Amino acid sequence: MKLMRVGPAGHEVPALLAEDGRVLDLSPVTADIDGRFLSSDGPARARTALRRGHLPELDVTGLRTGAPVARPGKVVCIGLNYRDHAEETGAAVPTRPVVFMKDPSTVVGPYDPVLIPRGSLKTDWEVELAVVVGRRARYLASPEEALGCVAGYTISNDVSEREFQLEYSGQWDLGKSCETFNPLGPWLVTPDEIPDPRKLRLTTTVNGTPRQSGTTGNMIFDVAHLLWFLSQYMVLEPGDVVNTGTPAGVALGLPGQPYLRPGDTVALGIDGLGSQRQTFETA
Repeated sequence: MKLMRVGPAGHEVPALLAEDGRVLDLSPVTADIDGRFLSSDGPARARTALRRGHLPELDVTGLRTGAPVARPGKVVCIGLNYRDHAEETGAAVPTRPVVFMKDPSTVVGPYDPVLIPRGSLKTDWEVELAVVVGRRARYLASPEEALGCVAGYTISNDVSEREFQLEYSGQWDLGKSCETFNPLGPWLVTPDEIPDPRKLRLTTTVNGTPRQSGTTGNMIFDVAHLLWFLSQYMVLEPGDVVNTGTPAGVALGLPGQPYLRPGDTVALGIDGLGSQRQTFETA
């Protein structure tokens, strides 16, 4: 299934994208797509309601698409998780996952404008496979067990301000937690539609110019390993988001470092998960 949320920011309606392209109202099943819904067999109940024809069609003409999960408790990110990205930035290839956090308030819709922070000269893009947690993950016994905690997958743009991130104090969160710095969506796609998250192509264009093209098969640490690893150090709760890293092709690693400026447009896509498009504006 493809779950989504539509409507003004803060007033989104839960919805489901049917195979025939119609958008169906999930309000008869849940008030929102959040941790409570995901951890209480919400997707199964949504599937049953769909099969029985209990979901009315929504007219989404002119409606905004929001992030497919209501504001998560935390956004956990993995840095340098593609060998080619580590190499393009001059960083050592990690032997253990590099972990940092983003302020959950950075999460916005997949087509919302992104604000370039005041004083920023080095705002950058990063297409990433995002994992949404559906079951509490605490001291998982194995990577195999970890996949049972996945509610679904979506696209994340892990927008980054490189000067804030790398030059100010070495604390990555400063360059990762600026407002609007985590567009998410358009859909939360359940695992039955993504049987192998290691076989997905990721792409990014900036103003129509191809910048990133990679596959999740080139991850250093795959989804199962990441969730298992994280569960040894923190409790992942239903509705939490894990950004799993980006392939090569970010501005930081390109000749001339073509960082984003007001008016630039970034388009991102991942196989089976749809696409995003954001225009960057001055904060």
